[in-house]
Amino acid sequence: MSHAEIEAAYRSQSRRVLATLIRLLGDFDRAEDALADAFAAAAEQWPREGVPRNPFAWLVSTGRFKAIDRIRKSARQRNLADELALIADDAIPGPDAMDEEAIADDQLRLIFTCCHPALGAEAQVALTLREVGGLTTEQVAAAFLVSAPTMAQRIVRAKARIRDERIPYRTPDRHELPDRLEHVLRVIYLIFNEAYAASSGEAVVRVDLAAEAIRLGRLLVSLLPDSEALGLLALMLLQDSRRAARSAADGSLILFEDQDRSLWNHAGIAEGKRLAARAFAGGEVGAYAIQAAIAAEHAAAIGRGVDWHRVVALYDMLLLAQPSPTVELNRAAAIGMRDGPEAGIRLIDALLARDELTTYQPAHVARGELLRRAGRRAEAKGAFAHASRLAGSEAVGRFIARRLGELG
Repeated sequence: MSHAEIEAAYRSQSRRVLATLIRLLGDFDRAEDALADAFAAAAEQWPREGVPRNPFAWLVSTGRFKAIDRIRKSARQRNLADELALIADDAIPGPDAMDEEAIADDQLRLIFTCCHPALGAEAQVALTLREVGGLTTEQVAAAFLVSAPTMAQRIVRAKARIRDERIPYRTPDRHELPDRLEHVLRVIYLIFNEAYAASSGEAVVRVDLAAEAIRLGRLLVSLLPDSEALGLLALMLLQDSRRAARSAADGSLILFEDQDRSLWNHAGIAEGKRLAARAFAGGEVGAYAIQAAIAAEHAAAIGRGVDWHRVVALYDMLLLAQPSPTVELNRAAAIGMRDGPEAGIRLIDALLARDELTTYQPAHVARGELLRRAGRRAEAKGAFAHASRLAGSEAVGRFIARRLGELG
């Protein structure tokens, strides 16, 4: 067995093995050490002895026994006898007993633990990427533009809180599931949003981070095909399908209506539309399913114009499911496309008068675009100038500069 094949086994099995080891060993750090020891043993033994019939079971069993050896050799461990008895008593089932359902249960436990509401949002995102996604601390830090030591501290604090507050490593009970699933979906969408609409940095889309969020979404759907999980995965696929068309040669943002449709990912659109339809057919429709339906309507613009009447109706549904000023802003922009720019301008002006979006750059960009379409060039220039003074990504900043140049 080659080194490349060992690496492939690590990519396919490591997160599954880690999830089970955390359950068996009761500690994140101890499980990570056991995972590393198990793959080190595999790299030594598998080329010589061949790959075991059930690699997953072999890795779990080896990792667990390596952890027990570590505890035995550590004179500094407190309550050594108690800890060792607890771990040794938790019997490992045979390879045939380790079915996919049991493995999936452990993966779900890990996801819900990393996204526990007792942890802060930053800690949930960092821990999910590190433990569920398998990114290194350095990769997680780079994704969110902080130093590796800062990110390491966040992860250490999150693990300590799980240990100190005795946050249970389990899948929520049925009555708890809707609220807890909402936290998990929010964390995955936070990761995707940082990639798709990066709060800082040069890139319009952070490809690696978007891909990781979609992978996590696929994992969640495979383990728990809830309507909202389907909706979130559909939404991410549909938004990501336009990635190649979203930036100009100078790195500036290209608005939806100006994008080259031939650059859209048609396979991603087709999959996203299928998932969006499944999410809508699942009974009670939530916010992610509605947003996926809106994204699907935009994706349908390849063959025809956007049905703005349907988009506005979907935003009306979204306002009931998830009322917020940003949803109102998006609805106002859609009304501006349906009924003409002046209708949208009036709604955005009313929103800004409520003083809820005054420092939100997209509100002023949307207002500037509608004013430009209405032929009110001087006012449009003022809106874009105001937007340029607010925080945002460099890609949006370049777009604003381009608009100001066109208007000036």
